[in-house]
Amino acid sequence: MKHIDKFMRNTYTLIHSICIALCTIYSYGQDAVHNYGNIQIHDDGLVGFHMDVINNGAFNQNKGLVGFYAMDKALTISGGSNPIFYDFEIAVDNDLYVDNTMGVLNNANFITGDVVTNRTASEVNINFLNDSFYIGEGNTTKVDGYAAMSNKTDFTFPIGQFDKLRPLTISSESSNDYTKAAYYFEDPNTPSIVGTTFDTSLTENQFLSVSEYEFWHLEGSIPSKVTLTWDQDSNASLYGDFITDLKVVGWSIIDKVWVNLGNTNVEGDFNRGSITSEDFIPSDYEIITIGGNSDLLETVENISLDNYYMTPNGDGINDFLVIEGIEGSPNNTLQIFNRYGRMVYSMKNYNNEFNGISNVNGVIAKNIGLPSGIYFYIVTLNNINLRHQGYLYLTTREDN
Repeated sequence: MKHIDKFMRNTYTLIHSICIALCTIYSYGQDAVHNYGNIQIHDDGLVGFHMDVINNGAFNQNKGLVGFYAMDKALTISGGSNPIFYDFEIAVDNDLYVDNTMGVLNNANFITGDVVTNRTASEVNINFLNDSFYIGEGNTTKVDGYAAMSNKTDFTFPIGQFDKLRPLTISSESSNDYTKAAYYFEDPNTPSIVGTTFDTSLTENQFLSVSEYEFWHLEGSIPSKVTLTWDQDSNASLYGDFITDLKVVGWSIIDKVWVNLGNTNVEGDFNRGSITSEDFIPSDYEIITIGGNSDLLETVENISLDNYYMTPNGDGINDFLVIEGIEGSPNNTLQIFNRYGRMVYSMKNYNNEFNGISNVNGVIAKNIGLPSGIYFYIVTLNNINLRHQGYLYLTTREDN
């Protein structure tokens, strides 16, 4: 009897939801569903739309699932009132166009097609509220336009353009009331949609280079780290000899130049990877993208660097990586990589303190001693414009 009662309750919920819908919506020649009243999906209710929805009534107090389904055609959500769905699902071959902001409270499921929003009106977006999340994102199942999030500290925007998913991850110091982002596969010098240009030759110093292939627009008022991604079409190899040369850069709204926003972590290779910035306030920058070291950064051999051998066993001999002449450039960066090219150690303003312990999460856990083997290091000495790569031979305590 309990199973029957549960079935009857669910059936009643679905029928009740449909009855409310039928009392408040109208269909014009089967081309669109037009809501003038109050639609509310209760509990486990399921409603699927196979035509456009024009929402000019209340459609924001929902539980259950609202889905949009169509083969060989596009669908559109429009109207003067913004719908908020609990669970949302899209399986539309030719994409779902959102002309008024749509909220998601729980889960968005990308099955087929993009959610497309107007890039000239960033206030029109799909907004992921509170604890909501999404699944199924990909090159042809994403947000092509603006996505937003509300009341979150960390979030990855499932954004891209054309058949290209290029997510942006934000990690903020505190919860964001409202933050939005979009990706543009365009040259910042000549954007077709944004109403201004961003001259990539205008940089804060002569050593900074800027991508001419793509950019992101991100708005937010909380200090945050941002992770950008690249693929083979990004031509990331143009911005440095090594992926550790890459940086997140932003167009300063006040200074009207490109500014280095840092590199606290980088993963992958030049064909595909990700880079994380230092903390900055997103809304201080009109757009952001990937940059790196300009070709003007010359290698000046003012000091002699070599390969090194370490035996960190506590005997006072070769326990640390001591780089000769490092004191001549306090402004420096050291990165150490394993033989697979994965970073295992990174330090700004290095002062000969590496003792064989990793400080980077990845293939080796952070604060764990590295195994014996051959590593390579890259040291950039900014005070004297020197960048050098060498080898490090490490023998651990257990192998001594």
